[in-house]
Amino acid sequence: MTSVDDNVSTAAPMSRRRFAGHLPAIIVAAAIWLVVVVVAAVFAHQLAPHDMAAINLRARLLPPDPFGSGYMLGTDELGRDVLSRTLAATQTSLSIALLGTGIGALLGTLLGLLAAHFRGLLDELIMTFVDFQASMPFLIIALTMLAFFGNHFALFIVVVGLLGWERYARVVRSVTLVVQSQTYVLAVRQLGAGPFRLYLRHILPNVTNVIIVNMTLVFPEIILLESGLSFLGVGIQPPLTSLGSMLGYGRDYLTTAPWIALAPAAVLFLTALSISLVGDWLRDKLDPNLRRHTE
Repeated sequence: MTSVDDNVSTAAPMSRRRFAGHLPAIIVAAAIWLVVVVVAAVFAHQLAPHDMAAINLRARLLPPDPFGSGYMLGTDELGRDVLSRTLAATQTSLSIALLGTGIGALLGTLLGLLAAHFRGLLDELIMTFVDFQASMPFLIIALTMLAFFGNHFALFIVVVGLLGWERYARVVRSVTLVVQSQTYVLAVRQLGAGPFRLYLRHILPNVTNVIIVNMTLVFPEIILLESGLSFLGVGIQPPLTSLGSMLGYGRDYLTTAPWIALAPAAVLFLTALSISLVGDWLRDKLDPNLRRHTE
């Protein structure tokens, strides 16, 4: 006879396999949404039915009506087309998130490699900055920097790019220290390979997976950070628009014209959720330890 514990132990893998059968459908749906969002952001100006900055006071606060007025998602308080502004806002938010993620990944990877290579005082100094960054709420850091240095578009990208660099630095340093102790790396070093050849050909390929995984995790956080700062009024400034700034303007009309905020909110929520789902899937696929554990 089989015991209750045996039934429980066999039921758990079966439930995981049953869930795994549904998981690819979720990932495919998330990937399709990301493709749609990227295409819409790249061709925002071509897809927009109206000029996103065109003001038409006669058409202000019109509800969504794709067949009658021609404003599929309605208009805002100045008569501007919400669909056109959402497309432009998506383009701006994704551009900022992409540039910010690249800045954070580059800075964190470089500092992690330097810490692992030189060790000693430089390693301790970099890890001190890492601990400081991890212990401070980044929103406070961002607000402080924008208040002291002013709100410029280039500075804003650099500020949001500093989000998460400590994760890259800590993970890259740890993986690099492990790879440096491998036999093949020691052999290549004994054969006279220089530091640049050693890191570019033998160490960086081993840390690429963790960098990609961290980028997929930081990317939605940067989108949400940009949206939060723009919502507070210290982010993207007119005439540019972003998903956060549209939410900020739409909050005053939630009871009378909720469609102004609902469109950017839906895009923001679905995009962040989709990137997180794809990021988790990539982490499971690229991390051999997690893959072996689930099997």
